[in-house]
Amino acid sequence: MKIRSIFQNISPLDHRYSLSEATVFDSLAPFLSESASVLVCMKAEIALIKAHLRIRGCLSEALETMLDSIAIDPEEVYAEEEQTHHNIRALVNTLKMKVPPDLAPLVHLGATSVDILDTSLAYRIKGATNTVVLPLLKKLELLLCDFAEKEAETPQTGRTHGQQAVPITLGFAVAEYVSRLGKSILEIEERGKALKGKLAGAVGAYNATSMIVNDPEELERLYLVELGLEPSEHSTQLVEPEYLLRLLLEFNTAFGVLANLADDLRNLQRSEIGELKEGFSGAQVGSSTMPQKRNPWNSEHIKSLWKAFFPRVMTFFMDQISEHQRDLTNSASQRFVADYIVGFCMAISRMIDVVSSLGVDRDRLRCNLRSGGIPGGVMAEPAYILLAETGVSDAHEIIRRITLDAEKNNLSFASALSKNMDAMSRIAEKLSERGLTTKIDALSFFENPEKYCGLAIKKAKTLAGKYRMLMKKCDGV
Repeated sequence: MKIRSIFQNISPLDHRYSLSEATVFDSLAPFLSESASVLVCMKAEIALIKAHLRIRGCLSEALETMLDSIAIDPEEVYAEEEQTHHNIRALVNTLKMKVPPDLAPLVHLGATSVDILDTSLAYRIKGATNTVVLPLLKKLELLLCDFAEKEAETPQTGRTHGQQAVPITLGFAVAEYVSRLGKSILEIEERGKALKGKLAGAVGAYNATSMIVNDPEELERLYLVELGLEPSEHSTQLVEPEYLLRLLLEFNTAFGVLANLADDLRNLQRSEIGELKEGFSGAQVGSSTMPQKRNPWNSEHIKSLWKAFFPRVMTFFMDQISEHQRDLTNSASQRFVADYIVGFCMAISRMIDVVSSLGVDRDRLRCNLRSGGIPGGVMAEPAYILLAETGVSDAHEIIRRITLDAEKNNLSFASALSKNMDAMSRIAEKLSERGLTTKIDALSFFENPEKYCGLAIKKAKTLAGKYRMLMKKCDGV
């Protein structure tokens, strides 16, 4: 078979991204490539031969070793398919030529094509999930845990609706993604384990195998255990589609978390915010015309990959539907599951690069927290809360007017608040009761917004510790 130049490939996954993310691409190839598709189907056919021999009590160690040593070149199968126009029959014909003549009748015996195809797909997706997807996600999660813990006490302004809200910490902001992604990783791990296979025949009722053995379900179990799988509770010609669907939906959930994180990181790198900065090599170019540019391009690429792949969830749902016991409407569409997983892994890999080289400008973080439309305006909330605690029913309105005064007269919030002697006195009393400051130094509380961050530090450290432990537990550490 003629090998096509990588630059002749049409999908950017097979040229641009296979080059820029070569390690990830190569690690997925043993599970998701066309070669893998053929070879795992062969592995399933060999497993079926072993099951037939085992249930007959005639699978010797030497015979098992011989069967495991059989090799097929996918090109041979493709050449045979030119004649049969049927991929599994082409594989069967090719394999029959490889096994001893007395075993040839056992090749594909009692199976329909999808007994091989759905089972091998589950085997491949499970392998890709355990070997590539989960290790990448766990590596990213641990990097986020480290970042959240390291920056747990780094003051940052919280933002809602794109506006300054109240103080948090940078570690707390990242802990959001530690929690969201961590839960998704745990779900992916469980749903990967739940993938099923089948050997139930053309309509799922074990018609063919019931003509061969007394216990068709035992034959199915022996076939699947060889591949590390369990049987679908009910099969038509297909494995129940929800096992794979649920895993893919959780992939999509995690992909959305990555896209959300990418957006937040990208926005925090805006020139007017400048709190974070992606790593940038000495020879890297940010713009073809503006030499000074250092664009957050990796974060943008992650969002772009998500835009390209998340709509495929619609196809995943549509593949849930099949008429009666089987139709072929999932035949082409299901092949693109591999593309989706590759795109997802490319995004994870890029996010690992972003987080591992992310720079933090602590001076800019502090400056942004203390500035804004009204310098120190993020402290209006605690002023209102403390004033209301003294029994003032219109405390919110009083503080709102103080913010208007600060804005009109170009004052800091602390300065404007100090002008209202009654409110300041009441607030100072409450601050003293809470042990946050003395009555004399009450104003300093409002001049230092980093003192008002609630449980941000505690939450950041707690979540980082929790999910670091869970990730290690997942790995059996």
